[in-house]
Amino acid sequence: MIRDKIALVTGGAMGIGRATCELFAQKGAKVAVTDMAEAEGREVADAINRDGGNARFWRLNVTDEEEIERVFREVYDHFGRLDVLVNNAGIGGTNKPTHEITSEEWDLVMNVNVKGVFFCIKHAIPYMQRGGGGSIVNLSSIYGIIGAADAPPYHASKGAVRLMTKNDALLYAKDNIRVNSVHPGFIWTPMVEKFASSQPGGVAAVRQALTNLHPIGRLGDPMDIAYAILYLGGDESRFVTGAELVVDGGYTAR
Repeated sequence: MIRDKIALVTGGAMGIGRATCELFAQKGAKVAVTDMAEAEGREVADAINRDGGNARFWRLNVTDEEEIERVFREVYDHFGRLDVLVNNAGIGGTNKPTHEITSEEWDLVMNVNVKGVFFCIKHAIPYMQRGGGGSIVNLSSIYGIIGAADAPPYHASKGAVRLMTKNDALLYAKDNIRVNSVHPGFIWTPMVEKFASSQPGGVAAVRQALTNLHPIGRLGDPMDIAYAILYLGGDESRFVTGAELVVDGGYTAR
């Protein structure tokens, strides 16, 4: 059950993050929607509240530790607890061979996808310890498990998140804090659509090419991932920690 739990979702303004906020609220959780996209994030929270849920938006840059410390404190003060953290915020970064990538391009992806997860876990743990436990769900990727001969910083960052998850699961098991990762295949989100629009052939051609990679015959929808996050965030997964839940339409089964 997720009902009455307090959940903080990073990157909650669109895509997987938005779907997760909406699903959590539908199931009775109180949701802190956080994102750098203020207009979109506020719209998500407002829509949840109009539908009878309980949500509030905070602007959050996951590369700014001081901002994370402040926002997490405000979320705790507002709701009185922090039960679930969903580390969803992330970027794709540059797609060039390793020998062509600049230090700045590498650091940009690591700062968001790895250091951002670290910062958020660091500042969530004390509140979860105070509350007697919690659940942390980190968004990794199938490209945190396998390679694809592209986007080296992204692969490295998602592989790091996978191992951070397992290590933190061991560190905080004694505190009844579970830590798990979700590994999506290609999900049709604004980030993927933006990537597709920049490729030869356009969006339709790229979407079909990506669809062909998945044996199930379609791309994933953000809600497909939101349900996986819901499971890991709720009490139904109380014996699950240090796990990696792959939701990829069969991509990695080949």
